[in-house]
Amino acid sequence: MSNFEMFFDYIQEISGKILSEDDKLLLTTHFKPRKLRKRQYFLQEGDVCKFIAFIVKGSAKTFTVDEKGHENILRLSIENWWLTDFESFYRLTPSRYNIEALEELEILQTTNAEIEEFLKHIPAFSAMSDIISQNSTIASQKRMQAINYSAEERYEELVKTYPYFLQRFSQNMIASYLGLTSETLSRIKKNALK
Repeated sequence: MSNFEMFFDYIQEISGKILSEDDKLLLTTHFKPRKLRKRQYFLQEGDVCKFIAFIVKGSAKTFTVDEKGHENILRLSIENWWLTDFESFYRLTPSRYNIEALEELEILQTTNAEIEEFLKHIPAFSAMSDIISQNSTIASQKRMQAINYSAEERYEELVKTYPYFLQRFSQNMIASYLGLTSETLSRIKKNALK
C-alpha cells in the first residue's frame, strides 16, 4: 500500500466520507512526502511551525527542555497521527516546543494555506478535521485532568488509553510523558505485576 493510499484510507475512515479522484489528486499534489532520520528535528523551539504532517511510518516526540536541561515530553506520536505545533502553525508564532523523530520517520507534509484549501474544497477532509479537532480537545482535557491523578492512576490511564506505547517507547520516555521519574514508574510497574 502506498503512503497516499494509507492516507486516503485514514481520511475516509475518520470522516465516513469517500474521496473523489479529484480530491485525491489535490491531496497528492499538495502533500509532499518527506523522510526524517532518527533524532532529526521536525520543529525546534523558537522556529515558526510552517508545516503539518501526517505520519505514515515511525514515531516522534514533542517536548520542552526546562532550565535544568531536563526533557519534558508532552506528546508521543505514531503512525496515523498528525505532527505539528498547532498554535505556531495557525498563528505563525515562534514555537515553544521541539518535535524530534524517535525512529526513521516517513511523513506527508503540507502548509497552512493548503490546509485551508482542503477544508474548503474536500468534504471528507473537512469532516475528518472536525472529528480530529473534537478528539484532540477531549484528549487535552483528559491530559489536564491527569495532573490531579496519583502516579498509579496516570499509569493505569496510559495503559487503558495507549497500551501500545508500552511496547513502542522506552521506560524513560513513558516516565517523562507521565510526569514521573523512571524509578517511580519502575515501582508502579512492579506493583502492577503482583
